[in-house]
Amino acid sequence: MSWDFFVPVCVGDLVKTGGINQYVVQDVVSPKQLPSHLNSFKAALRSQGPLCILEHFDTGYTVLQHCHKVDMSVKEDTLELLIQGQCFKKGKAAGEGLLQWDSERETVLQALTQLLQLDIRSLWSLSLVEEEFISCVTCCCYKLLENPTISHVKNKPTRDAIIHLLGVQVKKYNHLLGASVKVIQLLQHFEQLSSVCAQAVSVWSTEYGVKAIVGEVMREIGQKSSEELAREGSGVKAFSSFLSELGTLVPDTMIPNISVLLTHLEGESPSLRVAVCEVLGEVLVRVLSGDGLDESGRADRDRFMDTLQEHLHDTHSYVRARVLQVYTRIVNSKALPLNRYSEVMGLAVGRLMDKSINVVKSAIQLLAAFIAHNPYSCKLSSADLKKPLEKETDKLRELRERLQENAPGKLYTPPFIFIFSIMPNDETKANVSQLKEGWDLSSRLAGNLGSVAEIGCSAVRSGLQCLGPTHMNAVRLCVRAHSLFPESEMFSSLTTLTPETLLDTLALLFKGPDQDTSEIREDLPSTPQKEGAGDGGKEGVEETELKKQEMLLQYLKDTESFALQVERAIAVINTMLYWKTTSVVQEAVQFCVTVCEFSVANSLTGVRKMLPLVWSTDAAIKDAVVQAYRRLYLNPQGDNTRAKAQTLVDSLSELMVDASLGTIQCLEEIVSFSYYSLLLSIHMFVCVFLAEREVVLSNLDTLCSVALGEKLTEDLLLARDSVITICNITDHVRVRTHTFMEQAVRLLYFLSESPDQLCSRLLQRCSRLLLDQIAEGGEMLANKDVSQLPVPAVSCVSLAQLLSLCGCVAFWQVSHLERSVSTELRRRRGETEEREEKAKVPSPANDSSVEEELGLMGASAEDTEAELIRKICETELLAGKKEENLLCSFLPLLVRVCSSPGRYCHPQLTTAACLALSQYMMISPSVCEEHIRLLFTVLERSSLPVVRANAIIGLGDLTVRFPNILEPWTQNLYTRLSDENPAVRQTAVTVLTQLVLKDVLKVKGQVSEVAVLLIDPQTHIASLALNFFNELASKDNAIYNLLPDIISRLSDPERAMNEEDFHTIMKQLFSYITKERQTESLVEKLCQRFRTAKTERQWCDLAVSLSLLSMCERGLKRLQEGWECYSDKLTETGVYQPLLSITAKLRRGAKPQLKVQVEEFEKRLTAVHTRGLENVESPEMEIKLPEEAGSSQNTTHTPLPNKGRGQAKPSVSSCHDDSFMTPKPTRKSSKKAVITFSSDEEEEEEGICTVRKCNLF
Repeated sequence: MSWDFFVPVCVGDLVKTGGINQYVVQDVVSPKQLPSHLNSFKAALRSQGPLCILEHFDTGYTVLQHCHKVDMSVKEDTLELLIQGQCFKKGKAAGEGLLQWDSERETVLQALTQLLQLDIRSLWSLSLVEEEFISCVTCCCYKLLENPTISHVKNKPTRDAIIHLLGVQVKKYNHLLGASVKVIQLLQHFEQLSSVCAQAVSVWSTEYGVKAIVGEVMREIGQKSSEELAREGSGVKAFSSFLSELGTLVPDTMIPNISVLLTHLEGESPSLRVAVCEVLGEVLVRVLSGDGLDESGRADRDRFMDTLQEHLHDTHSYVRARVLQVYTRIVNSKALPLNRYSEVMGLAVGRLMDKSINVVKSAIQLLAAFIAHNPYSCKLSSADLKKPLEKETDKLRELRERLQENAPGKLYTPPFIFIFSIMPNDETKANVSQLKEGWDLSSRLAGNLGSVAEIGCSAVRSGLQCLGPTHMNAVRLCVRAHSLFPESEMFSSLTTLTPETLLDTLALLFKGPDQDTSEIREDLPSTPQKEGAGDGGKEGVEETELKKQEMLLQYLKDTESFALQVERAIAVINTMLYWKTTSVVQEAVQFCVTVCEFSVANSLTGVRKMLPLVWSTDAAIKDAVVQAYRRLYLNPQGDNTRAKAQTLVDSLSELMVDASLGTIQCLEEIVSFSYYSLLLSIHMFVCVFLAEREVVLSNLDTLCSVALGEKLTEDLLLARDSVITICNITDHVRVRTHTFMEQAVRLLYFLSESPDQLCSRLLQRCSRLLLDQIAEGGEMLANKDVSQLPVPAVSCVSLAQLLSLCGCVAFWQVSHLERSVSTELRRRRGETEEREEKAKVPSPANDSSVEEELGLMGASAEDTEAELIRKICETELLAGKKEENLLCSFLPLLVRVCSSPGRYCHPQLTTAACLALSQYMMISPSVCEEHIRLLFTVLERSSLPVVRANAIIGLGDLTVRFPNILEPWTQNLYTRLSDENPAVRQTAVTVLTQLVLKDVLKVKGQVSEVAVLLIDPQTHIASLALNFFNELASKDNAIYNLLPDIISRLSDPERAMNEEDFHTIMKQLFSYITKERQTESLVEKLCQRFRTAKTERQWCDLAVSLSLLSMCERGLKRLQEGWECYSDKLTETGVYQPLLSITAKLRRGAKPQLKVQVEEFEKRLTAVHTRGLENVESPEMEIKLPEEAGSSQNTTHTPLPNKGRGQAKPSVSSCHDDSFMTPKPTRKSSKKAVITFSSDEEEEEEGICTVRKCNLF
């Protein structure tokens, strides 16, 4: 009997009774009976062959039915029976089963694909493949796609096989609608399938030609309402990722249906807005780019560009950032039209002020892309463009004037030919003069602003005005006909209604399209030509030249506008180099490198400003700066070694012009970071560019080979000696000999066995030369002591050099004692102890002394050696007879010069004496204590900024060496922070930063003077102050402890600080308060300060300070508890508005319970402000305080002052600061860890703080 086999949709269909002759399973055996039935099946297969399956199909079906219950061995045996040709395969490895579905799945999918590609319609009646069969296969495919690991790389073959299997069904079996709906369902439930679905839709539309699937899926997503998307949750992210991925795969296919997505640009989902913008970006980059676009393509491009520009101001920062990234891709792909460069550039510069860090980073990247791919020039400098712009403008003016002389000859263009043709003969001559006057008038009005086209347009209008009433009626009828029949071919030229198009249409109506105008041109009245006018060919050349000149001028204008916008962006981005966000700093550094490579004006400012970041504790920032300088200056380009060396010299010379000592140290750090063997190369460049350039350049090769040879760089001392030799290239007296002298003395103490004797002879020799110089001038009195002589003006430079030499010798002598001599003493002591230990007779263990047990013998010996060094400094270097101590003999001269500024007024001499005196004071505490008042007097009263700056540096080093002596004078150091000279302020903030952050100085209220520098007009000083607080914030609670005192001092009425400046300072300082407990405590402290505040301005400052805190629920609680402190001051608007802003911030995202408390507090604030405290404090207006108040309703919650509280210390500006009293801390603060500033001196000696000297001579 023959059976009809119907392909089942599911496993259970084979046991259902169907139609006549339909095959169904008759007997489903139990799992226990399967082994015996399998044996029968196996025997039948051997005897009857594959046809036995018809009789034993029920056995195979039973295994499938009970798949989860039978043993694995049974399933493997069944599979082995069903697979044909199994006997020809190799035996399976030990432990390896047949059911390895991961490896078999791909084979099955490929087999299904090949099956469906065949013509299988004949398997069904009516030659139609049943929908159930297609659903069976597609459901398997979609079920496989739900596997969480399907998107992994290892499953790529299976994923591709599924996509191709579905593609065949979409193309051949009408599965398009089903596939589009299923894609949407998969995206709604499985977010990880977004890239898989995008790849599938792309393959179906490209390889299988079913482009309609893209539109169907886009329409399904586009029809989703905001309410539906809000319920989707993760589905919205999947839709967004899907659209973005699809836009990168098939952007051209998405264009016809992109309008259905544009509705989501107005929706609430930011991720969908981003996806649509990214699709637009891909379309603009890959489809709507280039010059070959038709009118429709250009219109679409402009529309998409406008849409993207609108979303640069989107309400969500994520959208703004991603749109900026889309524009970055467009610019990098050179797909941005030239006429939009200026507009988009301006928008990007505006986004630099955005509150979001991600938006700022994206804006910087976009600006860098604009510069790197700009179509204008490789050198962008607005200053360099001014002269060419003026020159080409003058040339264009001359060309226009030359053409205006021949303007009447241009009068009879085709529109005017038509005008004359429709005029009666008697009117023609009368109107020629009017037409000519119209031409001349339009030419004069156009001037230098209009173009030839604009002049012609004015002339056409004049020609229309010359027409008579009859002809004007014809013009009116033409316009009316166009409004009634806009689609007529006769009005095709009137798409835009202008005088020119109107005349063309009239000519077409009256004369027809093919009428030749040559005959009319012959009948035109002649126009007078100026004598000497050229022929038509010459005029055509002039017109062409004019158009070229106009294009050139417009190019120069666009280039200048672009350069100005870049310079504006540079000014903003340079301020970001010291932001706390690492990623923003990295982007700013990369931008500075880009603008420097394109020679933008002021680009070197940012490159120099980022240099101190090489000391940053953030490794990422430091690495970015090092890489930037390596890219700009340490990777020379050239064809040979000499060219590379010259390029390196030229690039570094640009940095070395007017370079400070700090700049040189930063450059040394950068060089040593990558090239330690070239550490001293910077020294050579400093000396090279401080010397006479013509001498140096003439011997540059020799000097480079001597100073930086391969052998010499291995010996650092020899390299240093070469540098010192280069310093003495010229034989004339230079003002910068101090650098050479200091290095020479330093070298003597490093290399000589008895440097004190050498330096003693050196001082004697120099003193003798100075006396000889004075004697030669005829002003030497032989019978008087040297110290009593009036110093002639001619010897001031020489005397200054001598005093500088004395200071250097004194400083390095102390360094020599504490470094070399002390080391030698320890070495000798160690050898002595070792010899004694060997010669010592072993003694019982119990005979050891207590000191030996405690390990104090070595410490006692070291103390003895240190005491010996101090005694030498105290009694031998600067004490005793002048004849025996050479250094001591110069001290009275130093004191005399420093204490008599009126008599010794030479700047170089005064500077040298001040610096040398500070170096002398480093020797002995007694000398320091004796002359400390003189040095502070020089600091406060000297009229020379360089003297005050050097005094600050010297006092800073003295503070490190003798902190107890300098402690009473700390206030005087802080006063220099308000010095009128920027260099002095910069030096003061640098020194104090070192002292405070190293815990040499205790941080007190005087740090408010550093806070004032945050608004210093000099940006580099403000950056140093900001860096000070950034470093101080890393110390636990440092800024938190100082804030109340800083607020008190800055709001002091005697200081009279501007309100805006106060707000700026406080905003920066409060940004460091991030802990909730700190905020809570500060709220309480600031509320209590309202009680001691006396002026309205102080109330307002305290209220503003409260509003700058990141208030939380506990902070609001403290604010309510302190109501009695400030409630009587709420009538002042300056107090009420900041407190009201606190409630506005608390309301955002607050919980319902907190929101109720905030609203009640806001009502209370408003009531007191509008009606006064006495009219509000009634029972119905009382607000329940938190539970801590308990039953004490009438108790004032103002903490009593501490018993030990005294008056606050006087501020800088006032000795009687009674307005605020800072409570002493209630608990003893623990010792803070010492934070080492990353820009410390590299060669800091043991026990000596190196006096950092400025290049003064």
